[in-house]
Amino acid sequence: MVTELSEGCQGRSEPFRVQFSQDLRADLRHRLAAVRWSDAVTADWRYGMNPEVLRTLIGHWRTSYDFDAAEERLNAIPQFRVEIDGFGVHYLLLKGRGPRPRPLLLMNGWPSSFAEYQRLAPRLADPEAFGGAADESFDVIMPALPGFGFSDRPRQPHQVLAEDLFHRLMTEELGYTQYFASGTDIGAGVATRLAMKFPRAVTGIHLSAVADPPLTPASRPLSPAETYYLAQADQWAREEGAYEHVHYTRPQTLAFALSDSPVGLASWIVEKFALWSDHGAGEDVLQVFPLDLLIDNLMIYWATETIGSSMRYYFDDRHFRSPLAAEDHVNVPTAVCMWPADLVTAPREWAERFYDVRQYSRPARGGHFPAWEAPEVYAEDFRAFVRALATG
Repeated sequence: MVTELSEGCQGRSEPFRVQFSQDLRADLRHRLAAVRWSDAVTADWRYGMNPEVLRTLIGHWRTSYDFDAAEERLNAIPQFRVEIDGFGVHYLLLKGRGPRPRPLLLMNGWPSSFAEYQRLAPRLADPEAFGGAADESFDVIMPALPGFGFSDRPRQPHQVLAEDLFHRLMTEELGYTQYFASGTDIGAGVATRLAMKFPRAVTGIHLSAVADPPLTPASRPLSPAETYYLAQADQWAREEGAYEHVHYTRPQTLAFALSDSPVGLASWIVEKFALWSDHGAGEDVLQVFPLDLLIDNLMIYWATETIGSSMRYYFDDRHFRSPLAAEDHVNVPTAVCMWPADLVTAPREWAERFYDVRQYSRPARGGHFPAWEAPEVYAEDFRAFVRALATG
């Protein structure tokens, strides 16, 4: 049974608004104007960040980006902060419009933020406004991971666990006894841990990435699709995984540079939006992601000085978490949505080694940031999963 969120049930939460101070704006403009550009031998993506795209973005950020309008965009959905055992958690809460909205914990990964959900969250909270059924609405709760954005930065290695914080946010702070969880990238990992740790509270999880199951001599042989998937994952790690290896091994070294240079920050982050997304029929990345959206996302990292702590999340996960054991398994009903232009796409039988897969889908379009790239497809895929669970 899912309890409703009563009005004013935010407990100890305090309303929060994104604000960019005049000092922050002036310092940022100065840094953007004083950039020392690197040379480049190509005008494409072969060596990494496309220099022409970066120059276009920095020029817009320096001369045309409207900070006041950005604040309005980022504050369009009600925001809050709450302390859980002394650790500050920032979250957005968009109440569902319908006879009985169900709670949904919606979680992004790196290098994204809640800015990515501006298209998806309203579709989930108010489906009737988009031609859907009012009785399929959700209270959408979007927390920031520890060390990301306006949540607190951990003050010591492996200080907190996102799944513990978010479960307490949902149950103790917001008063839900059961909830759904959906996530991409790191958010998918948190949803997996929630299902493993709190199976009675998590009604179902919807993932765009799956945990790799621990294989043992007793595991069934790999299928051809699984063998191909593992080869693709290995190729991706060799050709695209440099950022991840840095985050896992020496995040602090790079963090000093990215915290000091907004151009460096933009280069490190926006390259991922370009190379991990689905550009459709030859669309340019700036047609998929408007300049203002890309910069809104950068501003969250820049204003909060959390690029370093967001990168350390990878280090802590690799070095302090216990690896999955052979007996570990997710028994909570699971939907797996493999977006075609995402990093790698696991076959159903690979996901079924670790999850209770009730729905497996491969949409025709979408990449690593599906909440922005294909929000209508994301919303319908999630609703189809909830619908199927309801009909048993």
